[in-house]
Amino acid sequence: MHLESGDIGLRPLTRRDERAWSETRRRNEHWLRPWDATSPVPGAGPSSYREMCRSLTRQAKAGTSLPFAITLRESVLREPRFVGQLTVSSIVYGAFRSCTIGYWIDSAVAGRNITPTAVALAADYCFFELRLHRVEINIRPENAPSLRIVEKLGFRYEGERPRYLHIDGDWRDHLSFALTAEEAPRGVLAPFLEKSEDVAG
Repeated sequence: MHLESGDIGLRPLTRRDERAWSETRRRNEHWLRPWDATSPVPGAGPSSYREMCRSLTRQAKAGTSLPFAITLRESVLREPRFVGQLTVSSIVYGAFRSCTIGYWIDSAVAGRNITPTAVALAADYCFFELRLHRVEINIRPENAPSLRIVEKLGFRYEGERPRYLHIDGDWRDHLSFALTAEEAPRGVLAPFLEKSEDVAG
């Protein structure tokens, strides 16, 4: 599926994105390193983009993950370009009906409301199309830009998770934020866009 709001979009991440993904990651190595998931077992994680794609594709086919490319259309005459990645993971149905959203963005386009818009698009898809009940985002306490994203989108703080994820070579504390379907009856995108228009006005 393709999800769009203005010039910002989400589409499935594919093997064709390898060059853009690799180049963007290379330019943003220092920007992303403090927030990147790592494996506590040396050599256990994907060693290449293609291995990552294969793993994400298997998860998507199993219905437990949705790997997206974040895109930006900078001109009506050009195709939207790759600027980041968003993954809906840990999708669980049954009595829980929950998921987790993680993301990263090219530092060259940070601060332009691209990431919050992408997160809102994904959250709305989870609520309205997948009929999930709860969307969760976990953020390191030091990650001020991500903390601003959940604040903009109205995610509720649920508490601290000590040594929750292996990030940048060690187990790191995270702050947990979530929204339930009852808390977002109109979805996440529409209230965010309205709030952004009020601020701009």
